[in-house]
Amino acid sequence: MPAPDTYDAVIVGGGHNGLVAAAYLARAGQSVLVLERLGTTGGAAVSTRPFDGIDARLSRYSYLVSLLPQKIVRDLGLDFAVRKRTVSSYTPTVRGGRATGLLVGGDTTRESFAALTGGEREYAAWQRFYGMTQQVAERVFPTLTEPLPSRDALRDRIGDPDAWRMLFEEPIGVAVEENFADDLVRGVVLTDALIGTFADAHDPSLLQNRCFLYHVIGGGTGDWDVPVGGMGALTDALAQAARAAGAEIRVRHEATRLETDGTRAEVTVRSPDGEHRVAARRVLVNASPQALAALLGDEPPAPAEGAQLKVNMLLRRLPRLRDRSVDPRQAFAGTFHIAEGYGQLADAYRDAASGRLPAAPPSEIYCHSLTDPSILGPDLAARGYQTLTLFGLHTPARLFATDNEATRAALLKATLAELDAHLDEPIADCLAVDGNGEPCIEAKTPLDLERDLRLPGGHIFHRDLAFPYATESTGRWGVETAHANVLLCGAGAVRGGGVSGVPGHNAAMAALGR
Repeated sequence: MPAPDTYDAVIVGGGHNGLVAAAYLARAGQSVLVLERLGTTGGAAVSTRPFDGIDARLSRYSYLVSLLPQKIVRDLGLDFAVRKRTVSSYTPTVRGGRATGLLVGGDTTRESFAALTGGEREYAAWQRFYGMTQQVAERVFPTLTEPLPSRDALRDRIGDPDAWRMLFEEPIGVAVEENFADDLVRGVVLTDALIGTFADAHDPSLLQNRCFLYHVIGGGTGDWDVPVGGMGALTDALAQAARAAGAEIRVRHEATRLETDGTRAEVTVRSPDGEHRVAARRVLVNASPQALAALLGDEPPAPAEGAQLKVNMLLRRLPRLRDRSVDPRQAFAGTFHIAEGYGQLADAYRDAASGRLPAAPPSEIYCHSLTDPSILGPDLAARGYQTLTLFGLHTPARLFATDNEATRAALLKATLAELDAHLDEPIADCLAVDGNGEPCIEAKTPLDLERDLRLPGGHIFHRDLAFPYATESTGRWGVETAHANVLLCGAGAVRGGGVSGVPGHNAAMAALGR
């Protein structure tokens, strides 16, 4: 058998983090091979046309950008941009038998708080609380692309004992209840602690705190922005940057085994042409910790479990709202919260923890095409079509284990019913139809995501998030493994999760000895 081709670095997985690592290493003069089992690069950060015969490119899985440092965009010369949303969020409710809601963002935020809560207290509390999180963001976000600070060093850098207590030491529910009185306002705050995370506001593990932290520090501001052209525009730009720097990218090439002696590694690869091996001084794995263990033949880590419903829709027009004080183009421009009052979120968690679907499934929606119509074909845009992306909370994978298809259908029906409760017409009446005459709507459970993307248990972060500081097991960059020349550059790395490129950057820096 001929000797395997040898590279400085082989990267297993062509998702966005793997492409970031490939671009950095290739620009440093290293020979780099990227192996991707699917027919295209991008992983979960892709744009696709999910509806037959319809010219609409949706960010099918991940959909907003907050944690991607501009440093990576600049360093790699990416042709990629984001746009600010005109509204942060809208949360509909019923007060005194009247449809109303809370609109956050723009010049009417203060008036909206006053109309909902009957005074200035909640708005002032909101300003104080998010002033605090912004100061934390300004101090913490730059550390994500540096070697991991110690816990003490990060606490000193934040320099605010109350912020440290609220975010790092006590369950986030304590801070929410201390600072806010209104149930709806409390719920809006808490949602950032629950995206892709199955936990109660007072969970002693502080898993919800870790999730909240990553949701409020992005870019040093906490803003969640719309990727122009869809999420695939980012990964296309990354693939282009990696190739331009000299990296080789092979799609439909699946790594099936990894062997290493700590200084040299060999990867077994399955491709349309058969099975072969490649060698490298170093291997970077842009896959889950479970996948890494399987490649090495090691004991797998603790099982991961996702807890979300993802729904994509294409509408002929936006629906009318029962709250006539808000234009639908305002309400859907930001995050549209559904059944996410504080009490409702607690009830939904208890339902799911007891093994049943939430009676009132919480979820949130946003409309990409209001901010960036470029994802729609010219004809659809001219006719007023819009996309909607829905993300459901508190639906752990275990609930779908017996009958995924039937449970998915039941959950989708219940979720849309919660949305319809705030609309002046059923959302079904606004759906476009595809080339086969079918409604343009698709739903994916954690089990669907595990099947499609190999996310362990459908967990969008690959495993539970970790605080962004060093511990005895993290290594210098948070990407190190038990093998000196094998690095984890996927979302399961410390400071992983979300579309950030941070694990890819940090694995490249570790590989280069920086």
